Amino acid sequence: MPATSSQDSAGLPAPTDFRARLSRQEVLTGTFIKTPTGHAIEIFGELGYDFVVIDEEHAPFDRGAIDNAILAARASGTAAFVRIASPSASNILSVLDCGATGILAPHVASAARAREIAAAARYKGGKRGFSGSPRAGGYGAVPMWSHVEAQDRMVTVIAQIEDPEALDEIEEIARTEGVDALFLGRGDLSVALGAASPEAGEVKHACAKVIAAARDAGKPVAAFVGSAREAQALHALGVCAFIVSSDQGFMREAAKAALVGMRQIGENAVPVTGKEGALA
Repeated sequence: MPATSSQDSAGLPAPTDFRARLSRQEVLTGTFIKTPTGHAIEIFGELGYDFVVIDEEHAPFDRGAIDNAILAARASGTAAFVRIASPSASNILSVLDCGATGILAPHVASAARAREIAAAARYKGGKRGFSGSPRAGGYGAVPMWSHVEAQDRMVTVIAQIEDPEALDEIEEIARTEGVDALFLGRGDLSVALGAASPEAGEVKHACAKVIAAARDAGKPVAAFVGSAREAQALHALGVCAFIVSSDQGFMREAAKAALVGMRQIGENAVPVTGKEGALA
């Protein structure tokens, strides 16, 4: 079937519809990309993952690597987010001009910071600098106002809540116009609160407060998970978008499982003696 605004050529939801799907609180599955190459992204896209998150904050991505990673996401039909290393307007502009579907902004600890980030990602009502020449503008092929409207309709801003002080302003952060979703930063919250793990009571209480604020504001919630079982438990609490492991995590677990299996061959082998064990 021909590609439309809601489906790509393979009949899957188009990456440009990600913001609408998130707003409807569909269950969405993505993963972190830690390795600055497009190959893993293509694999996840071909498998049907809804999105990938290119991790500029904690992985060695420069602008060139981000540009290539976004290109791989577009080629494989998956939405490309960037967890930005800096919330500066210039950095946000850079990844959006490269064609990112949206940004995951870490350490949104105040409503003022939420407003700044949202403004940097929007043309109308915001402060995003205009250029039609990058990939996002079709290299000059898209008329100015068509580009503005399409980007404001598509670009998705997710605020990562991972600082205790953010909880004091969480209702206002959740209501911030232009912030499309909240992300539970359970790892950093655990460290900041001195908790033993994300399963500790104080972390669960903080997450419940974030989820409640998002629900009251009509905003979806996203989270990082290590498994479908963990995702199921969070989904029951109101989380709908899940970042499952990472390219490195998946590779490590698969490689570990293969190695364990191979080691067992040697451990379980019965010594062969005489001619019966000789190869013809």
